[in-house]
Amino acid sequence: MSIVRVLSLILVSLCLAACGSKTEGRGGGNPPAVVTTTVLAPSAWTDTIDALGTATARESVSLTAKVSETVSQVHFDSGDEVRAGDVLVTLSDRATVAGLNEAAADYREAQTLFERQQDLAKRQLIAASQFDAQRAVRDAAKARLDQVRSQVSDRVISAPFAGVLGVRQVSPGSLVTPGTVIATLDDVSRIKLDFSVPERSLAALANGQTVHARSDAYPGEQFTGTITSVGSRVDAVTRSLAVRAEFDNPAHKLRPGMLLEVSVQRAARDTLQVPELSLQQVGQEAFLFRVGAEDKVEQVPVKIGARRPGWVEILEGVKAGDRVVVEGTVKLKGGSKIVEAGAAAAADGKPADTTADKRGGA
Repeated sequence: MSIVRVLSLILVSLCLAACGSKTEGRGGGNPPAVVTTTVLAPSAWTDTIDALGTATARESVSLTAKVSETVSQVHFDSGDEVRAGDVLVTLSDRATVAGLNEAAADYREAQTLFERQQDLAKRQLIAASQFDAQRAVRDAAKARLDQVRSQVSDRVISAPFAGVLGVRQVSPGSLVTPGTVIATLDDVSRIKLDFSVPERSLAALANGQTVHARSDAYPGEQFTGTITSVGSRVDAVTRSLAVRAEFDNPAHKLRPGMLLEVSVQRAARDTLQVPELSLQQVGQEAFLFRVGAEDKVEQVPVKIGARRPGWVEILEGVKAGDRVVVEGTVKLKGGSKIVEAGAAAAADGKPADTTADKRGGA
């Protein structure tokens, strides 16, 4: 009886095995994954060096007095645009003007006596020593006159260059002393922008290179300038390099002290690049699914380079001509079989999706 039972079990097993074989023959097992792929080919890649920079005026100065004196007149208002040499503030100068008149009179008298004695000396009617003494008196009077004139000019404060004045800090009658700020003056017709870049970017920088800058004060607006100076030293602590760019500023939109986002465009280079969607990252490692023989994929580790919105540069791991999976990577693993989305739709009797072609034609 036990032999009959064993034979029965063997017969059932054989039947089940036969049924399984028929099922597999009818298309059982995991179906191919539907994906989209692309063939890698070198193409132009342009990336940028990004940094933050601080704007400074082409020329900038805080106007102060050279002497302690009261303000007699103020000839400007806050925010005025002035030209070089325009008088801004006049200090009280009564005492110095009186001293100037006195010094001028002394000089005229000394000059007159000098001319008289010069004529007498030519006719040898006076001693040479007397004439030399009068010459010294004349020269001393001239030096005194120049000194008082300088003191008078110190009481007139003028613009050293053309620019825009800041907030006025004094009023008529105010007492000013050396170091007292009367106003600030900035030449903002051209703006200098100082920023730092990592030392690895040194080879990508050169005088005359185009720079783009943006400010939160003007959303959506871009300012264009050029690099005028690249620092001669790399900071030993931060390993960064100082760079200066200059921007024309005819509308005076940029102001000294503003924080700007800077981008310097590198030269274009040919490289392999893939859509960011196709990249798989596990920790610090990155992978692509490369399509091999019989439409089976293999997971290939790659080394990535620069990034830009939607795209990644591939430095190592794949080569031009390789076919990699772009969409549908989530359901893949090494050895999985794939089918293109268009081919799968055609096999099901459905029209292929031509959305991408329509976008390209538009």
